[in-house]
Amino acid sequence: MSNAKTALVTGSTSGIGLGIAEALAAKGMNIVLNGLESADEVQELCTRLEGISGGKVIYSSANLMDPAAVRGMLDAAASAFGGVDILVNNAGMQFVSPVEDFPDDKWEAIMSLNLSAAFYTAKGVVPHMKQQQWGRIVNIASAHGLVASPFKSAYVAAKHGLLGLTKTLALELAEQGVTVNAICPGYVWTPLVEKQIPATAEARGMTEEQVINEVMLAAQPNKKFATIEQIAALAVYLCSDDATGITGASLPVDGGWTAH
Repeated sequence: MSNAKTALVTGSTSGIGLGIAEALAAKGMNIVLNGLESADEVQELCTRLEGISGGKVIYSSANLMDPAAVRGMLDAAASAFGGVDILVNNAGMQFVSPVEDFPDDKWEAIMSLNLSAAFYTAKGVVPHMKQQQWGRIVNIASAHGLVASPFKSAYVAAKHGLLGLTKTLALELAEQGVTVNAICPGYVWTPLVEKQIPATAEARGMTEEQVINEVMLAAQPNKKFATIEQIAALAVYLCSDDATGITGASLPVDGGWTAH
């Protein structure tokens, strides 16, 4: 990979997104970080990533549910680096409820952030990618893009839609040197998941070990969490020239969950 390449990773100030940004920085990329934190809060993070990459890191707090804000973020990236060569759509949110009680605003927010935002970012970066005849789009979907679980109607619908968007863009861009793929993780060991375990245990009257084995990993045959590093390594591979022949793919990292 050339040091001149620039990667934009949404939802990248923590968790999987940050892991992917770090892994791409280690390949010499310029990085555009995105999250909800203030610029002051992420200055140390930007400095650390610049130390990893030897390139430049900028931060955008753009609200991805606002198309105008997305355009502003992409304009800032173009001003700083000339354009975005690699787009990783990682930002997302979840809410769990029976469909009859599912709040309308939660449905709209999940569909907007988990699906529409990926459309807005892709729409904005594709012209540059087509012009240079090279680009990579990686959508972080979910095992729930391939299978369903009860009480997650919005999340499952949005992630299924994200896989449809992935396939459509892959077909549109197949002759332009641009690949578009999706990674479909099962449960990944992140700080957010780690914090959920004691709360879930208390709510369900279970031990933390029971929550892990009987709730979180119940559907994963290997009974192991994926790691942030594993997701990031796959993302880096999909962004490499070695992965030129992979496009329109939905790649599970789910311990065998979707093999059922």
